[in-house]
Amino acid sequence: MLEEHAKVAELIRQAGGINGRRKLQKIVYILQKLGVPFYETYHFQVHGPYSEELSLQLEELCDFGFLNESWDSENGQVAYSLTHGGEEFLNGHGHLLPDLSPIAEKLLAQQNSFLELTAAMLYFDTLPTEKVIEKVQSLYREMKHEQIRSAMDYIATLRGTRSEFQTVG
Repeated sequence: MLEEHAKVAELIRQAGGINGRRKLQKIVYILQKLGVPFYETYHFQVHGPYSEELSLQLEELCDFGFLNESWDSENGQVAYSLTHGGEEFLNGHGHLLPDLSPIAEKLLAQQNSFLELTAAMLYFDTLPTEKVIEKVQSLYREMKHEQIRSAMDYIATLRGTRSEFQTVG
């Protein structure tokens, strides 16, 4: 019970906390697209892929006292961290995720706008590359071709790091 909640809490623990709701949404989506066992449903919205399920899980984890949601005035966004109760909650669930620390660190180092672009490109990854580029250019008119190319390279790098973590069975 609450296994999907525990996975989100485990990601936050492994990341050492996550600043920003949007960043957390994009990180979970990107990890899901890389094969990490997150099963939230995503729909495309103004800032790219968004999961109402994930938002509700975060709210419930905070209500249960497993996550701390605080305002980070330095960054102007919400910060999520695991509480002592959250640690106990996770101890009762065993290992639900592989070690995501290395990839989480790489994702956390990126700007929100870049993660948004990356997630959007992954959202349309069933289309041919040229169509993905067209779609992203129409959605994010402010993005330059170099930024889109950079996101494509980043996706290739992330897909190459999949071997750094093993799927938990």
